[in-house]
Amino acid sequence: MKTGPGLLFVVSGPSGAGKDTLVDALRARTTRLRYSVSATTRSPRPGEIEGEHYFFLTPEEFERRRDAGDFLEWRVYNGNLYGTPRDYVEWTLADGYDIIMKPEVNGALAIQAAYPAAVLIFLVPDRFSYLRDRLLARRTETNEEIAHRLEVAHEEMKAIRNFDYIIINEQHRSEEAVEDLEAVLHAERFRIHRYEDDLLRDVEHT
Repeated sequence: MKTGPGLLFVVSGPSGAGKDTLVDALRARTTRLRYSVSATTRSPRPGEIEGEHYFFLTPEEFERRRDAGDFLEWRVYNGNLYGTPRDYVEWTLADGYDIIMKPEVNGALAIQAAYPAAVLIFLVPDRFSYLRDRLLARRTETNEEIAHRLEVAHEEMKAIRNFDYIIINEQHRSEEAVEDLEAVLHAERFRIHRYEDDLLRDVEHT
């Protein structure tokens, strides 16, 4: 069994790729996994709960915490501020728990720069056109906002080679994508370099 700090998994991809659905499904079947709740200045969507989906902050409070170094990373996306609280991530990993988070693509790359050991997973639909369909199905944004998100998505796709894994979330087959995501988490825990030298020497001399 692996000992030591937990692992940080970063699931990202264009808006509408299905990050929320897949990560929620994975959390329901993985007990040792903790979720890192992001902070944002955008307004809550219907059904979103403070402290569970996001920490909803005023721009002034966000900027105060940003300037104090309270975020592992922060970024501007679609006119709103987003950030990853640093203290929760550091404490949880030190306690040996794995963490999963789902920032936007630029946020994922910023986390990778701040924490190189992070495992980056890029989630995409099997057809780009499905992104628009999923964004429309949310009924939370105007046509102009959706058009802007699709423009951003085209740019985000160019960052895919900076990630460690790609998972294709096929339409109407999200359960398979959840299984693929779970397989990545399991595989990362069994990498040789994550085991202490004493344990490996015991195995070598068995």
